[in-house]
Amino acid sequence: MFSEPLTIDHAASLFSAVGSPARLAVLQAVVRSGSRGLSVGELRTGSDMPASTLAHHLTALVRVDLILQEKSGRTVINRANITKLQDLGDYLLVECCRDETDLTAETAA
Repeated sequence: MFSEPLTIDHAASLFSAVGSPARLAVLQAVVRSGSRGLSVGELRTGSDMPASTLAHHLTALVRVDLILQEKSGRTVINRANITKLQDLGDYLLVECCRDETDLTAETAA
């Protein structure tokens, strides 16, 4: 699936969304679940976080599309948006070592 490269503002909003240890823990739990996803109840079982706090963190992650939610009957399933997470990783790595001097080219010259 092709997606547009992130702008610096969009990347900053994604990094901000995972900027707290609790929110990052929620995202990691959902990522670990893979395509099966986790219900809110399952997320609560693996955490000592109050329901209202968990809802707050899920809302922040859903707002920036790092977590996708799907209703299944009366249950809401939370799945990681792997494409968006890959975009976020790629945003940093695409610039990796770009400003590093190529010592091999300098030696040959």
